[in-house]
Amino acid sequence: MILDRLENASMYRGLGARIAAALDYLCGVEAARLSPGRYELDGDRLVAIVQRYRTKPLVEAVWEAHRRYFDVQYVAEGIERMGYVALDARLAIRQPYDAGRDVVFFDAWGDLFEVAAGSFAVFAPRDVHAPGLVAGPSGEPAEVLKVVVKCQIEP
Repeated sequence: MILDRLENASMYRGLGARIAAALDYLCGVEAARLSPGRYELDGDRLVAIVQRYRTKPLVEAVWEAHRRYFDVQYVAEGIERMGYVALDARLAIRQPYDAGRDVVFFDAWGDLFEVAAGSFAVFAPRDVHAPGLVAGPSGEPAEVLKVVVKCQIEP
């Protein structure tokens, strides 16, 4: 898992061509002008998903992991809390792996951290994460604009 500001994205270009392309896309796009939805950047190998939503309380956290994709999650507007825990065989599976959606859900708990506008997190395949949680001093749900770029593992 990586957490950093978008202005430091060039430091992570060596992680692979698709991660580099995802970060280049995020650096070059004006997210506020994008409509929510799915944007294929390189077929299903690189897909941007633009989301507008209200953050949810920690008790509603959904812990998930993937097998075929990295997630590059960029908060363009607002602030949210995310959770992270390394995948471990002892984690209880809430919902088995769905190959069509490339996701498995867990009953988990992990470290929590805030991701403010202008910051991104990279979750490797099998990193268990819980995005979209309430953050900030108010503790109240807030509006977030986020772009998630799904980067297929390179063969």
